[in-house]
Amino acid sequence: MEFTRQPRLIPLPGTLNARDLGGYPTSDAGTVRWRTLLRSDALHRLDDAGRAALAGFGLRTVVDLRTDEEARSAPSALEGTGARIFHVPLFRAEALSALPPELAAVYRHMIDDRGAAIAEAVWRLSVPGALPGLIHCSAGKDRTGLVAALVLDVIGVPDEIIAADYAMSAENIDADTAQVVSRIQAISGGQRLDLGLLGSPPELILEALARVRDQAGSAAGYLVRHGLPPSAVDSLRRALVVA
Repeated sequence: MEFTRQPRLIPLPGTLNARDLGGYPTSDAGTVRWRTLLRSDALHRLDDAGRAALAGFGLRTVVDLRTDEEARSAPSALEGTGARIFHVPLFRAEALSALPPELAAVYRHMIDDRGAAIAEAVWRLSVPGALPGLIHCSAGKDRTGLVAALVLDVIGVPDEIIAADYAMSAENIDADTAQVVSRIQAISGGQRLDLGLLGSPPELILEALARVRDQAGSAAGYLVRHGLPPSAVDSLRRALVVA
């Protein structure tokens, strides 16, 4: 489900899974603005052409959802893009080692235990002047996928479109992502957490949205409960949706 007038996958040199969240319809007959909120995998392989492309988008904010260990081992190559970088880890290495080796458990952990970090990530995108912005992790699929899904839900994008956007990651991740999985295994004490190669089944993100709603009634309610200023919800809608 594309709802696209422009290419959604961004051919950003040095990335595998850089995408635009623009063009999606909202429940109030609006449309998400193009080139305003981007999502991606890790940015440590960006070359000069990739940095120039991001600078050309007018990128102002980058929210890096990776662990401290991931960020140290693969620093983002963002010099020259003009963007401010905020590091907001959605995992802690010590917590990963205690999780069951299923992707659904990772999502439950993020929703149940990392709500404040998720709310901070969204807040960084909602402050005046923050956009255009980009959110990323290592594969650009799970941590990025959850934050992107919550933002899209907050601004009124229907569930079936959120799920279709989430599922696109499976089309973009290739064998190179095995390196990402190796890094995550290393920081989680050797436990096998297949965060790159297990695909992105739409039912997984729908289950995550249902869990968020069970806890707080809505994605907006969940984010506010965990520290997002209520005014930021309206700010996101104004910044991201065009009538």
